[in-house]
Amino acid sequence: MEKFASLVATIDAYVWGNFLMFMLVGTGVWLSIRMWAVQVRFFKHAWSLITGKWDDPEDHGEITHFQALSTALAATIGTGNIAGVATALASGGPGAVFWMWVTAFIGMCTKFTSCLLAQKFRNIDSDGEVTGGPMYYLRDGLEKPWLGFLFALFAFIASFGIGNMVQANSVAGPLHTYLSEAGLVAPEMVEGFDTVRFLIGVVIALLVGGVILGGIKRIARFSDKIVPVMALGYILSTIYILFVQREHVPGAIKLIFSSAFGLREAAGGILGFSVSQAMRWGVARGLFSNEAGLGSAPIAHAPAKTKEPVREGMVAMLGPFIDTIVVCTMTALVIITSGYFDPSQATTFAGLKGAELTAAAFKSNVTWGHHVVSFGLVFFAFSTMIGWSYYGDRSVRYLFDANPVRARKAVFTYRIVYVLLIPVGAAFPLELIWNLSDIANGLMAFPNLVGLIGLSGVAVGMLKDYEVRYPTMKPYK
Repeated sequence: MEKFASLVATIDAYVWGNFLMFMLVGTGVWLSIRMWAVQVRFFKHAWSLITGKWDDPEDHGEITHFQALSTALAATIGTGNIAGVATALASGGPGAVFWMWVTAFIGMCTKFTSCLLAQKFRNIDSDGEVTGGPMYYLRDGLEKPWLGFLFALFAFIASFGIGNMVQANSVAGPLHTYLSEAGLVAPEMVEGFDTVRFLIGVVIALLVGGVILGGIKRIARFSDKIVPVMALGYILSTIYILFVQREHVPGAIKLIFSSAFGLREAAGGILGFSVSQAMRWGVARGLFSNEAGLGSAPIAHAPAKTKEPVREGMVAMLGPFIDTIVVCTMTALVIITSGYFDPSQATTFAGLKGAELTAAAFKSNVTWGHHVVSFGLVFFAFSTMIGWSYYGDRSVRYLFDANPVRARKAVFTYRIVYVLLIPVGAAFPLELIWNLSDIANGLMAFPNLVGLIGLSGVAVGMLKDYEVRYPTMKPYK
């Protein structure tokens, strides 16, 4: 088993290596050039679209623009915004944050293109149920059904790991620690099995099941309420902490820019970091956080009510901005301004990484800061489970698409299994499962990028048509 786990870890490192990073970033740069930086030109319009003023109740679809964005954010705002940012800083230095910004900016155009195409090639059945995503534009747009099959298969596999058991473990861990510190439970671990975490997992499973068994409409209603609250709560907490440390914030921002380009003098002589490290970790963690180019978000945006696919693409491009440029930046600034950052020492972050570093940094700024991290992990991971359940069940629907009756049965079975695996994920160590699902998550990108490149001309044509008509358009409300 150890040899197998080592092999899986090696494959994971290879899949998420420089080639995938280059393809994801390169595709985003190419699309941004072809579309004349649509993420800048229509940024203001994108915010207007989620207000509801442009929603026509007569349009086909199942959810609003805002609900689609909330569902996608539910899946992307997760442990990467807390643990991933800390890992990037500890491994690449403050300059990694700048490259996360660059990745998010480029990823906005990737998200725009993929979600536009998901709307263009979505399927609406006789019951009005809408299904879409990369598998459909690969099959019906690019006319490569085998690529659609591969994408759906990889997304299905990834949903059980990165979207389910790994997230359940991330929720159960902080809650168990919190209950232990409060004296309500005692740490208990027998041969790798944790009874308390399993019971926490059962509660989580009941809550998740109550949402996902109702389908996309219930998921969307849940997401458009919980996602804004959890994101705003986390952001307001970090703003307060940064206000407490306000004299250090300008220096932290300066350090991010100077470290990104290797200006050692301006960076205060930081030891152990280089431009290449900053770039590598910033790009890797940025892509992992906002998932731009992986192809998951288009599945959530496909059911949105609109007859203008371009509009949903514009709504979708707000995802990387909110996820990475806003939420991840807040986390990074708190860490850099904390007592755990000392640029004069080789052990810049006291040897801490991941969520431990984030929790320690928050607590060093304000005494209750670690509770923000603990409950942030809980709510972020919980929302990720909700969002990814939909990605998985749409993938199952596609795999059985030839037989609608079997497809509905398969989706229902998938949802039940998805819920039952949550306590398992909460109770056991999951390094192997994490690596297996991480591989599947990375492999999703390859067929999706083929589709984005192959259908980029379609997306460009639709954007040009919208731009011509845009001056004469008026909101419905």
